[in-house]
Amino acid sequence: MSVVQRPKWHPSFKLNGLSFNHPQELEVFLSELIEQGDAHEQDLAEFLNQWLDESNELTAHTSGTTGRPKPISLNKEKMKLSARTTGEFFNLGSNSTALLCLPLSFIAGKMMVVRALVLGWDLHVVAPTKDALTKYDAHYDLVALVPHQLAHCYRALDKVGTLLVGGGVLPQSLEEKLQFSSTKAFATYGMTETLTHVAARRLNGDQRDRMYRAMPQVSFGLDRRNCLIIHAPNLLDKPLVTNDIVRLIDAQSFEFLGRYDDLINSGGVKYAPEVLEQKLRQYVSGPFYISSLAHPTLGEQIVLVKDKNGPSDLALEEGIKRLEVFEQPKFILNLDGLPMTETGKIKRKALRERIRQNHSAS
Repeated sequence: MSVVQRPKWHPSFKLNGLSFNHPQELEVFLSELIEQGDAHEQDLAEFLNQWLDESNELTAHTSGTTGRPKPISLNKEKMKLSARTTGEFFNLGSNSTALLCLPLSFIAGKMMVVRALVLGWDLHVVAPTKDALTKYDAHYDLVALVPHQLAHCYRALDKVGTLLVGGGVLPQSLEEKLQFSSTKAFATYGMTETLTHVAARRLNGDQRDRMYRAMPQVSFGLDRRNCLIIHAPNLLDKPLVTNDIVRLIDAQSFEFLGRYDDLINSGGVKYAPEVLEQKLRQYVSGPFYISSLAHPTLGEQIVLVKDKNGPSDLALEEGIKRLEVFEQPKFILNLDGLPMTETGKIKRKALRERIRQNHSAS
């Protein structure tokens, strides 16, 4: 008597509206994607084949914000737990609709697929272009975007129930645009090691907040540097000590201030670039970043770096005057392109090296 092979996914799971009642149906579909699909469809097929194999682990890569992307082994059972946590936190059950327009090369894209498989969502998978949301008329219960995509898609948010924004710093100007949307928008905090987000903060509406709130069964602490420690026994084998400086409100909430390894020590005072950028973005929009350059007496001096096609020097100079005297960048440096990760984060170490090289050549 033959044994019927049961699917390894929720019975309500769909891909672009297609249901798969038997493993063989999905196998045929994935084979067709590999042979005939576009690049993002081939990536989807490759990931699903890895997910459905007999291994308990799969390999992903870190974002590369602080260096080269590193391979990391992910446990599938813990990924399932993370998916259920997201569903609980955002109240998204089976038959929810979601759009995947993020690259599957990183954890955010992978986890969107896992949530659909585990929770029984109808997942619309499209190319990860900057304006993906504007190209389709369907309504989605959940969409995740990086800030660069949001900048090109915010006018189409009326088709989104819940929006997650992650993968980079959200400009103040974009956050203000979200105040005119009925979409429930959240900034997320997480990393590859935590299987995407472990906290979120509301970006708009009456519940708009500066504080990140913990996902279910997650709590936080501080180390001696005032860096965040993540306690998530369902996701992590041990507490994860980060390099993120925070203001801890309680075990369930914190305000993000900056990266410890990016601190600028100027004249014995330490400055977080992200904090200065946030202050300056109240007065000037556009892509710019705070960094540093070696100084013979101060140790480091604060500088502002922007793409040559970014905001004008005059606008930035006016904004800089609003900062405290010791916070003000000593000069503005224009570069031909900025070192960014694939998910839109600035590579601060690479940026400092570009500044050093540029200053040495001048």
